[in-house]
Amino acid sequence: MTGADDETDETDEHDDETEAEADPPPPVSQEQFLEWRSPRFGAANPESMTNPVWVWLVESGFNAWKANKLLDGPSALGAGPGWCFERFGRSTTELPDGRTVLVAGEHEDHYDPDFYIYNDVVVRHPDGRVEIFGYPREVFPPTDFHSATLVGDRIILIGNLGYPRERNPGHTQVLALELETFAVREVVTSGDPPGWIHEHTATLAENGRAILVQRGKLDRGEDSSLVENIDEWRLDLETWQWTRLTERRWPRRELRRSDGRPNHLWEYQQAGWFRSVGWEKDLQEQLASLTEELGTEPDLALAEQLFRPSVAHEALADDDDAHDTVRIMVEGVLVRFVNTLYAVQMTVEGDLPQETVGAIAGELRDRLTALENTPYELHEL
Repeated sequence: MTGADDETDETDEHDDETEAEADPPPPVSQEQFLEWRSPRFGAANPESMTNPVWVWLVESGFNAWKANKLLDGPSALGAGPGWCFERFGRSTTELPDGRTVLVAGEHEDHYDPDFYIYNDVVVRHPDGRVEIFGYPREVFPPTDFHSATLVGDRIILIGNLGYPRERNPGHTQVLALELETFAVREVVTSGDPPGWIHEHTATLAENGRAILVQRGKLDRGEDSSLVENIDEWRLDLETWQWTRLTERRWPRRELRRSDGRPNHLWEYQQAGWFRSVGWEKDLQEQLASLTEELGTEPDLALAEQLFRPSVAHEALADDDDAHDTVRIMVEGVLVRFVNTLYAVQMTVEGDLPQETVGAIAGELRDRLTALENTPYELHEL
């Protein structure tokens, strides 16, 4: 996820003004905008919330900041987030009759004043019409990074990241969106669920009798990091019972700064890229910033070798779909390193001698400690 830059220069401001001048006049009045600028929960299941402002935002693709600027609305810093259809973690389902159903999602992240996790449903009709439905929070919690599987006349919504305070580790959110009425209902399941999962895949299987859930991330609670889901689950669509299909006991390690602060691996990566393309000015600015934050001169050579352990290994090509992941092969076993803002997670996808796993993880801890100029802790996941 990305956020707006904190700094602008005169050129950026001029570009913004030129862009605003090129946009057609909003098809809504300021009075209408002020009435509908803010997101809200529905009072019924569902409540029709189709209105000119939200329809305009769906059709134009303008984010909340731009809409607010065009209509001279109040700052989100004081008035709260504006309604927005520019979202991450939203599901899109194409129906056989040509309609498209778009469910919930979030705009930006917590650092943005327009950050919000939605619990609405937007229907785009083949003739261009747009319908928007809202729901009470207790019927349809704010939901993002879920899966949506079309099953007959329903869409089964599995999983959710949601606001941290509303997550329920160990439980898997399952909702059914009825396409005849657009009502949402909770599906009570049994068995062995994946847990609080998001960013996964859900595949209709067994001639429509089950949904197979794979990959994604899990919130396991207890102040732990989000961890990769390395197993597979089956949800029976007749009994609504979860069955765990795999229980992989792969060695997994997590490395975090002892002070709990975010790491600087992205900044190191940017510096390395600036050097590779010859952007000397940007490189020097990044190195100066890193030096100030780390309290020592950054070691780009060490950063480039961070995930190249001393044990014999083969470096694998980057996965285009996982920019935050580095993969190597050790003794025929895949080892993956996943970067997050607060941690590096290491997963060994198979059997390696314990001493080999320990050597790779220990060396990585020492390198991270040197790169960040602060102690790192090593934990089993």
